[in-house]
Amino acid sequence: MSAAAERAGAPVGGPRRRRIFGRGAAPPEPLERGAVTLRARGVTVARGRREVLTTVDFEVATGEVVALVGPNGAGKSTLLAALAGELPASTGAVELDGRPVTAWSALDMARRRAVLPQSHTVGFPFTAREVVAMGRAPWAGTDRDHDDETAIDAALAAADVTHLAARPFPTLSGGERARVALARVLAQDTATLLLDEPTAALDLGHQEAVLGLARDRARDGAAVVIVVHDLGIAAAYADRVAVLDRGRVAADGAPRAVLTTGLLSAVYRHPVEVIDHPVTGAQLVLPVRRVSAATPASAPPG
Repeated sequence: MSAAAERAGAPVGGPRRRRIFGRGAAPPEPLERGAVTLRARGVTVARGRREVLTTVDFEVATGEVVALVGPNGAGKSTLLAALAGELPASTGAVELDGRPVTAWSALDMARRRAVLPQSHTVGFPFTAREVVAMGRAPWAGTDRDHDDETAIDAALAAADVTHLAARPFPTLSGGERARVALARVLAQDTATLLLDEPTAALDLGHQEAVLGLARDRARDGAAVVIVVHDLGIAAAYADRVAVLDRGRVAADGAPRAVLTTGLLSAVYRHPVEVIDHPVTGAQLVLPVRRVSAATPASAPPG
């Protein structure tokens, strides 16, 4: 089984996948816009004696993109894993569609949320298309499995990897693997998407395309949570931004309310400047850099 399939809760194969999962509960009904899909209540997560998250309250609703930002070690990926039901809370609880994540079977979880991890590895030489097809495994035996081929083709196209469909996954570059893994998540077609640094291995154009896909999914009614390091991306694409600092939520709200010079400079322990673009008015978040006094590159030698 691939790591991607394990993270999604989706096994590889045809009829065998139903035997692994069992039938599960009935497939979920479509959710109304604004319905909360995931909620953390006072969640604390410990690794050994160290608390990585401390009494975190967080929720995400359909129709919105929420960006999790913060410095290294702030707890962003840990919170995402707790929300996905992959990391147990030491205290507090995580709910998915109104029930504790511990109450759902692997199949029922996979029909309700899809997870994109940071790393993208597959243990066998599956083709890119076969990896994307893993996202359809939760719908086997339901009336939605008739849409498998259409969903796979659409996901390949959306992630700009149709031309890679026949290539063995291990032969792809890091950025190509990341896009194929994203296509697998898109093909899974769940009401909630949890994306851990989806732009980390991508070039500029594909970064913008991926964030555009996330925003489009939210506009179509999905709940999307994205871990990002680029604060400019969070400002441009997120409806809400949750800033984590040392395992706690330092702020949670609209980008213009949260991404401020004072807060970001304190959280990142580095001076940060927040300005509006002089032409578009878009919010820009920039680190304050010391500029060298060296001769400008444009100056003629002399």
